[in-house]
Amino acid sequence: MLQLVLLIIFGICHCLVSSEYQKHTSAPIVSTSLGKYQGSLLTSTLGRTIYSFRGIRYAEPPVKDLRFKPPAPIKKHDGIYNAKEDGAICPQPSEGTPVSEDCLFVNVYSTKLPHALENPKRPVIIYIHPGAFYSLTGRSTLAGPQYFLNQDIVLVTFNYRIGTLGFLSTGDKEAPGNNGLKDQVELLKWVKKNIEAFGGDPNSVTLFGYSAGGMSVTLHLLSPMSRGLFHRGIIGSSSSLGQWPITQNQLDVSKRQARVLGCPGDTSVNIVKCLKEKSAIDLGNSLSEMFEFGSEPVLIWKPVIEGEFGQERFLTDHPIKLVLQGNFQKVPILSGITVEEFGYRALELIAKPEMLSQLDRNWEKLAPITFLYERDTDRSKSISRGLRSFYFGNQTLGKSVQVQMTNIYNEAQSGFAVNRAVKLLALKNSQPVYYYRFSYKGRFGHYFVPGSNGTVPYGPVHHDDLIYMFCSDPLFPKIEKTYPEFRTVQKLTTMWANFARNGKPIPETCGKLDYAEWEPYNNKTQKYMDIGDTLKMGEKLYEDRYVEWEKLFPLSQYEK
Repeated sequence: MLQLVLLIIFGICHCLVSSEYQKHTSAPIVSTSLGKYQGSLLTSTLGRTIYSFRGIRYAEPPVKDLRFKPPAPIKKHDGIYNAKEDGAICPQPSEGTPVSEDCLFVNVYSTKLPHALENPKRPVIIYIHPGAFYSLTGRSTLAGPQYFLNQDIVLVTFNYRIGTLGFLSTGDKEAPGNNGLKDQVELLKWVKKNIEAFGGDPNSVTLFGYSAGGMSVTLHLLSPMSRGLFHRGIIGSSSSLGQWPITQNQLDVSKRQARVLGCPGDTSVNIVKCLKEKSAIDLGNSLSEMFEFGSEPVLIWKPVIEGEFGQERFLTDHPIKLVLQGNFQKVPILSGITVEEFGYRALELIAKPEMLSQLDRNWEKLAPITFLYERDTDRSKSISRGLRSFYFGNQTLGKSVQVQMTNIYNEAQSGFAVNRAVKLLALKNSQPVYYYRFSYKGRFGHYFVPGSNGTVPYGPVHHDDLIYMFCSDPLFPKIEKTYPEFRTVQKLTTMWANFARNGKPIPETCGKLDYAEWEPYNNKTQKYMDIGDTLKMGEKLYEDRYVEWEKLFPLSQYEK
């Protein structure tokens, strides 16, 4: 099974730290406008000392009257805040990890803290974790800093509300939606005000999101709430510019959640009132009952276009429409995918003949659920027929269509959204856009070839590139400098840190980056960097398949 992985975000004040941390190097203390924080020490894989501050509140606990509300700014604290341990994760199915509705915590990692004579002001990378908006976390066990902090950056990872608690939307004043994304905005504000105290530069902030985090970064480019809070964007393995519908509410999903927990679904008032009375743990643990076909759709709770109900709106129009209008923050962009992305889900489906037969027999009903496009319309039926014809022709769905099935999963659940984002942002952005495909296959992976007894990784699949950026001890051994995979760790973290520093992943050729030159993407040459055993440029990535998706999901529908 694919095991999900992580997120990053961080912060703390514009006030300079005193030299306290030098006196107590085993428990460094920083001073911010919110108060003092005492952290701990970690060590990077190259032996650098990491000043670690974990479990810091960046917003008030979103509990009781604050449930289903936008985040409230965190208040100042007295004394010294213990920032030595991770905070609880947001409600979701979990074993062995503390879970709580009180979960808005940030971790900050730095290798150089400011003092009276020097302020390093290093570039900041804020990591927005993946998890389809219903799972995962920014905890150090999944988003450990031991690889990235070989570089001269400050790393921030954090939690934001997910699932029902973060994305309930009834399309009216009862629950306008997007609170999980507004948590992210609150974190960005916290970083801007406080990161200098940790050695970071508030004027050099890079948002790095993966999967649902990549969708989030796309939306922060568009949101009026996020303007001026970051300066570069990394969009990994998904975006919000694909084929999946983004609507003005998710009342249908809200009603389904209400039904699962025994709440009335007749009015939005009754839905919200009843769900407020349910335990946060029950809300998180009900996830498995929200799927409609096996573990599909991979996206249940999604961002929405907010109506005007007196609240500050995160998203004011459809993302594609806003990009076509040029109504977004113009910053350098780095974006890409892995070779096999969600192909593992195709293998899992093919291994279940009964489910595969259901999809074969009920294609027009189940394909929109599985491949994330509009449902129950004449247009959706036409799209379903087009996809079936392009990928499978007249074939019955069985083991013989494994390659085609992995391709449609890859395009539908990740690839097309990233490719369209790269194309549109390159067209409308005054800043460079860099495109990549991650093809390196080491000994570790989230999914293994069926029948290999867990010895042959399949992929690289969704999240596999994260193995080389974040230390996640529960899932994979720490990649030490003696491992053959360590060269890939160094390549990825160096390029990502370069991009965070100056907007170019390879500012100049060098031996440790294979003397490669990374050309920005444009819609004529369509160049991308293949990140494998070596770095090499390619062009027109999967063009024949993406062209078909462009025909089925034309931009013209957003140009009205």
